[in-house]
Amino acid sequence: MSASNTTSTHPAVFLLMGIPGLEHLHVWISIPFCSAYTLALLGNCTLFFIIQADAALHEPMYLFLAMLAAIDLVLSSTTLPKMLGIFWFRDREINFYACLVQMFFLHSFSIMESAVLLAMAFDRYVAICKPLHYSTILTEPLITKIGFAAVTQAVTLMTPLPFLLRRFHYCRGPVIAHCYCEHMAVVRLACGDTRFNNIYGIAVAMFIVVLDLLFVTLSYIFILQAVLQLASQEARYKAFGTCVSHIGAILAFYTPVVISSVMHRVARQAAPHVHILLANFYLLFPPMVNPIIYGVKTKQIRERVLGLFRRNGV
Repeated sequence: MSASNTTSTHPAVFLLMGIPGLEHLHVWISIPFCSAYTLALLGNCTLFFIIQADAALHEPMYLFLAMLAAIDLVLSSTTLPKMLGIFWFRDREINFYACLVQMFFLHSFSIMESAVLLAMAFDRYVAICKPLHYSTILTEPLITKIGFAAVTQAVTLMTPLPFLLRRFHYCRGPVIAHCYCEHMAVVRLACGDTRFNNIYGIAVAMFIVVLDLLFVTLSYIFILQAVLQLASQEARYKAFGTCVSHIGAILAFYTPVVISSVMHRVARQAAPHVHILLANFYLLFPPMVNPIIYGVKTKQIRERVLGLFRRNGV
């Protein structure tokens, strides 16, 4: 067999365009992007460090919060450094395999974040609906199993994608009209029958978003029923107050997903940069605001953060 027959048909590198149509504004766009990334790094590192260092915070709610912080760190760091390289240095090249790795981490950790938010809803359900059994239900082994299940689910669902993309011949050029290697943006460059990739990508997204949101909604229906049965208004306010941070995190994660999905269907003729900016907002917003939400609304975290600043003389 000749060497030409065994040579891979994929390009050695892809070229990421950044935000098509707004290339002349890349430097200015990088300012809020860099600011958001810096806040995400500082906030999530602080959150993770405080929970890891303080044994008093090794409770289910805070352990799930530490998982969320770790996921947000990976999720934002998977795309933002390369994105800033495009904006500042016009460094558009990305190795084919590096592109597949970025795509795998991006989608895997998005699935993990959704799973951890669902686990946090379960934590609030047990805390409010079954408070006497909280410590016996949410044990450390169970929390470990939940974390392992979230990772296993994400890796299992996303592992096929790089292998599916490797088999295509990319005859539509190496230019990806995006800031990062998103699955469908790469598929659009491939020739041949891409129906399975299209169906698989949509099916996984629907499976994760619809199923996780369904169970989160059910958890809060039961929580609301339990809260409304409490005798005093003060007790009801206090019980539901413990859920405010989690509801904020849920809204921060799922609202951009829903808006982006609706825009893709309703505003098909919108300029490409509108969809790409929405996709970037989805990646930037939750990692940036989650530490703020939990830092402001959770007394224990707020006290530890203030104590940390006092010890450092800030």
